[in-house]
Amino acid sequence: MKKTRVLSVILCLTALMNFTLADNIRGINIDFVAIGNAGNAGDTSSGANPLGGGAVGYDYRIGKYEITNAQWDAFTGAAGAPTGNDSHAYIRSAYYTGVQQPTGNVSWLEAIQFCNWLTSGDKSKGAYQFSGNDANPGYFLGVNRAAAISSYGLTYVIPTENEWYKAAYFKPDGSGYSRYANGLNTIPAADNGWNYSGGAYSAPWNVGTGTQEQNGTFDMMGNAWEWTENLASGYDFSYILRGGSFAITATDLASLSRYYYCFSDYESSSNGFRIAEIPEPASAVLMTTAGLFLTLKRRKV
Repeated sequence: MKKTRVLSVILCLTALMNFTLADNIRGINIDFVAIGNAGNAGDTSSGANPLGGGAVGYDYRIGKYEITNAQWDAFTGAAGAPTGNDSHAYIRSAYYTGVQQPTGNVSWLEAIQFCNWLTSGDKSKGAYQFSGNDANPGYFLGVNRAAAISSYGLTYVIPTENEWYKAAYFKPDGSGYSRYANGLNTIPAADNGWNYSGGAYSAPWNVGTGTQEQNGTFDMMGNAWEWTENLASGYDFSYILRGGSFAITATDLASLSRYYYCFSDYESSSNGFRIAEIPEPASAVLMTTAGLFLTLKRRKV
């Protein structure tokens, strides 16, 4: 009887947590895909850039799509405009305004405030630490993911370059890396469901219009350059972007391609972002239910 009651409580809690972990975050619907194979080796192939990229020691989830204008507008409508740099408010609106197009003209500093707000309901609090408050975040001080997880549990972030690289190029069977996010090592054919420009596109397309990539994502090949959490080595305040955009050629969609001449307050119509979620919710459920089991055992339920 005792074991049955403990198991029932754990199953009920798991079901409840799965319900509360639905991808409606502060009223914004965001789809994620799970990225497993924790502890995978990095990419050491001739097409790797950086060499050893993609090694991640934990499971996580990454946005299935780039953040859209609709999602960004829902954020600014609820939370107010983010700080574009240390002294100015949001400077530019999106140039391409379709509700399902990837949002653009969003700087790295603005994107991380979106993540903080999803995490805590406060643009200045989360994995990204600021000197001010929600109304005026002030100066960016640094990244502390562990502290955010400790304070808030599930934490929303800009993916590190390794997290982004793995989600795009690491094969789901764990056998290694592909050159392109569709699982192939050859340049994908123009307009063959991947919707990269190839001269055919003059604006971003609606997210998810193309074909699903090997790990369940869309548009990690083209559409919008995507911010990552990492600074470029040797370039102070210059953050790395991945994935290409609607305005580039197919060769820029490969794992070899990265862009890193953009400061944290830089805004461009072809720069957007997708987000990641840590820890992976299934791991959070297991940790919580394990803790509950130990507590119930001590109480001899």
